[in-house]
Amino acid sequence: MAGTTITLRLTTVDPVAGVAYSLQDKTNRPVDPRIADDGPISFDAQITLSDDGRLTGPFVRREGPARRFVYIAIGTSAGQHSEWSRRAKIDVHDIPDELLALAREGRVLEVVLPGRARDGGPACATVRPLQPWRAV
Repeated sequence: MAGTTITLRLTTVDPVAGVAYSLQDKTNRPVDPRIADDGPISFDAQITLSDDGRLTGPFVRREGPARRFVYIAIGTSAGQHSEWSRRAKIDVHDIPDELLALAREGRVLEVVLPGRARDGGPACATVRPLQPWRAV
């Protein structure tokens, strides 16, 4: 089945400075690790949008028949010797069809995520966006 490569930009505001963040592929390998400073940190994930609307590729994980998500690895999960070992799970299965249509035309889709959990450490588990997905 053919598909189109689209770009999803995952932007974390207020990440924990000095901690490594990265995309995580399906083999749990950190991809493009970076150390956060006092500003937002963004990752562009190349995703395949199939002709039938499914999202697949090296960064897309699945849970059940419909849920699709991407991980941001943090601390030791991102390859850093750190007190933090977390992952942020970002849902991608609920991106609106009208935005996916714009992505097929070459637009980048961005989501803005919180950087910190209630304990002051990096946000982890299923992370809810601060702002909905948008085309940039």
